[in-house]
Amino acid sequence: MLSEERRRKILELLRTNGRVLVRDLSKHFRTSQITIRKDLESLHHEGQLERTHGGALPKETGALKDSPLQEKERQHRQEKIRIAAAAARKIRPGQVIILDSGTTTTAIARACRNIKNLTIITNATNIAAELADFPVEVILTGGVLRQNSYSLVGPLAEDSLRKLSADLLFLGVDGFDVRYGLTTPNLLEARVNRAMAEAARRTVIVCDSSKFGRRSLSLIMPASSVHEAITDKNISKHDLRALREADIEVTLV
Repeated sequence: MLSEERRRKILELLRTNGRVLVRDLSKHFRTSQITIRKDLESLHHEGQLERTHGGALPKETGALKDSPLQEKERQHRQEKIRIAAAAARKIRPGQVIILDSGTTTTAIARACRNIKNLTIITNATNIAAELADFPVEVILTGGVLRQNSYSLVGPLAEDSLRKLSADLLFLGVDGFDVRYGLTTPNLLEARVNRAMAEAARRTVIVCDSSKFGRRSLSLIMPASSVHEAITDKNISKHDLRALREADIEVTLV
């Protein structure tokens, strides 16, 4: 296969799957990982994709993009369901948990809505709606509504969180660079997320493996503030090693 033909097919796989991994492409095209890395580097320099550790992401998922919740809902659906199930298994009856806004945390809300005596603090209006008909106590932070994400942000949200205490925070992120930290595209969302982490005894990051090696606009917190990460088994060996070296407990699903 000619290199141009292989690169066109790589872009097709990227559009279909939402990401590509070097090891998978090497097996798919029956060529060396060195050749695949050269292909990805070439496509990156042409502006066709975003190079990451161990693979690549579509160009449109760059650092400043703040995608609508409906668009994110379609991406990596099965991984999010498995992550949510693993997160729900860590919750005990009677606990207080915080869920930030996002598709993975919405999946967690669905997975834990029958846990007894559970209190959920959230800034996500869609999560509150998901839980309205179930025996879960829901505390909404208040704040200004961001229509893109159905989340509440601003001083009201931050102040209410400073007056609350929780056992666990499940935090979804748009980017997780272990050396730099956790990031999100929105400055106000980052401030609310920091207040959530301060209110919780334990912070658990919940994100699919495509989020690793990426940076978005706003820094939420350094990796040293994270206790645990739940992600899928497609995480690269490089990122998995970096998490463990940072003393972050990792659950793979």
